[in-house]
Amino acid sequence: MRNQVRGIALLALALSVTAVPAQASVSAAACKDVPNKYDQPFQVCDDELFIFAANYKPFESTVDESRQGTRVFDEIIGDRLRAAFPDVKIKYATWDLPIRYEDLKNAGVTPDIIIEDPKNRIDRDLEPMGWVGDLTADLEQAGIDLSTLNPATVELTRSRSDGGVYGVPLFIDEHVLLYNKKIFDKFRVKHPKPGMTYDEAYKKAKQLTKDDGLDHYKGYMQHPDQYLDFNQAGLYPFLPTSGEEPAPEDVKVDVSSDAWKQYVDNLYRFLEIPRNEFTTVTDFFKGDMSQPGHLAMAVDTLSRLTMYAGSELFIEDGDEESFAEQGKNVDIGVSAIPVLKKGDRTTYQPNTRAAFIPPSSQKKDQALRIVKWLVSEEGQTELSSHGLKAVLETDKVVRSFGTAIPELAKIDTSAVYWGENATISNYQNTEFWDLPLWSVYRQHILRDGGTPDQALALTQQQDIPTYIKAQSEAGKDW
Repeated sequence: MRNQVRGIALLALALSVTAVPAQASVSAAACKDVPNKYDQPFQVCDDELFIFAANYKPFESTVDESRQGTRVFDEIIGDRLRAAFPDVKIKYATWDLPIRYEDLKNAGVTPDIIIEDPKNRIDRDLEPMGWVGDLTADLEQAGIDLSTLNPATVELTRSRSDGGVYGVPLFIDEHVLLYNKKIFDKFRVKHPKPGMTYDEAYKKAKQLTKDDGLDHYKGYMQHPDQYLDFNQAGLYPFLPTSGEEPAPEDVKVDVSSDAWKQYVDNLYRFLEIPRNEFTTVTDFFKGDMSQPGHLAMAVDTLSRLTMYAGSELFIEDGDEESFAEQGKNVDIGVSAIPVLKKGDRTTYQPNTRAAFIPPSSQKKDQALRIVKWLVSEEGQTELSSHGLKAVLETDKVVRSFGTAIPELAKIDTSAVYWGENATISNYQNTEFWDLPLWSVYRQHILRDGGTPDQALALTQQQDIPTYIKAQSEAGKDW
């Protein structure tokens, strides 16, 4: 009996000893709560590599009951990423689901990788947080070769990096020309093809802006803000100063040159087509127009294409039925956006998302390994297969486009990788400000009824200086 009791005691002791390491491993990871305006529990632990994404709307399309949105990221790239790095515990969150930048900053939490828009958000968000730094030496040491990636995305990121390189481009939410085959076929107009010039698009737009009984059809929509923002002619509004970070009062801008006037005139003529008034490019499916399916052509992004095609992954929760109903009015065709002259292959500047690794990240080596995989052929193939334009354009990557989205199988998407994105240049010794170029078309042309020359002059002489002064007085430097 004594031996039996002793045996039980020894077994209990053994179990308690073996349980200690497991309990210790659980408590070893320190976690920080991140309070947010939704009062939803959210925490990041120090044994997790934390990826935070912002300003890519598809990542926000599926939200669970605790207001977290991980599903879309996981299906597009997260699941494959975790499989590639089984030794790394990856934590992911999307902007406002349920946390924002200020919530992380207030909680003392720094993401290890931030997926963000380098064009506008470095100066607006990441620099003020102290979450960007020159990665040139780190990328070289990690074996990440930017020269293999889409040159326009790299230059765009460099142009916002104050003489260094703050991030690594990952993918492009490319702008393409969507067209409704039903309208083209109804009026017996030839479908657009890659390489179509704006002159040819203008001719088609006039042919397709017409009536049929009680139905009125519009020929063409292209958002004027994006037309200027992703400047296809490669025009840059800033003039060089004495350094990479000039004071606000030293920022110089020129948007009234002949090249700018010619570029603005190019789109202005579409707005002058009688009864082709600009409303919104989402009228291609259902926007401001009362009847869906009555817009022949619209320049929009790939993430819109996957929504319009009916991919549940890209449609916000609750909108699936309405998209299916509206889709009955549209037979989607996809081409490249028009080019400025015959034989040209230059499309918009890239609508890029890049990966940033904050200098204070405690997991920089792991983060660099992950970013290297994301821009590898394996990672880029996964992104491309889910309808994102890759920054690494190998044959395998290009062929894979859309293959993981069944709804795209019936649509010819070969135009997605056609041409080359416009590349920004002459950005050295300038500071990028988020200028109010929207005032050119939407204020001075569409509302005031002015000419392109008037609109550009007023924007340069009045709107931009007033904006910079107001932002500077508010303590901002973009």
